[in-house]
Amino acid sequence: MKLVIGNKNYSSWSLRPWLALSVAGVAFDEQRIPLDQPDSKARMLAVSPAGRVPVLIDETITVWDSLAICEYLAERFPDAQLWPADRAQRARARAISAEMHSGFAGLRNAMPMNCRGRHPGKGQTPAAMADIARVCELWTDALAASGGPFLFGHFTIADAMYAPVVSRFVTHDVPLPPLCAAYVAQIQALPAMVAWNAAGAAESEWVVADEPYADPPSAP
Repeated sequence: MKLVIGNKNYSSWSLRPWLALSVAGVAFDEQRIPLDQPDSKARMLAVSPAGRVPVLIDETITVWDSLAICEYLAERFPDAQLWPADRAQRARARAISAEMHSGFAGLRNAMPMNCRGRHPGKGQTPAAMADIARVCELWTDALAASGGPFLFGHFTIADAMYAPVVSRFVTHDVPLPPLCAAYVAQIQALPAMVAWNAAGAAESEWVVADEPYADPPSAP
């Protein structure tokens, strides 16, 4: 099984299935295709008809799109319990995940994922703040119902889907209610998340669109 991803520093979409695989303890090979390079699109098209990452390749099966990959993993590895066992909770987890997958454009645009960056107070546009309030509402309701430490008690796809939001909140030092701040700390402390953040911080590529508050590195 191979997962094709983009830059760990920037690729929020890649983080989701990578984290799901890692926390579930599934062995996989990783292929990284840096974003925004002259050959990026061609390299992505070679592994996916969509020409985007992430892409999961499992023998003769190719799955693209982060949520579709996570759904495939839940079916492929049922013992990992990547969705809640209870039908009602599973439905809620899917709804929460789908809302993240299709929404929150204000937050995405104003606060790009950047593991190595620290931009406290930046990006607090009205649209981003409205999205943050909605995220906190979702997290608070789920954590209150499950008792934590993850959204549905144990780690699920819902947590994987919101891991890039956690990263954005850390980068931009977003003020959060205590319960949400504790959840951010919980996700950040996952060994897989620690490893991803360290690898992202060590990358040298620079994608201008995802570095709105920093000067580019000096030419050698």
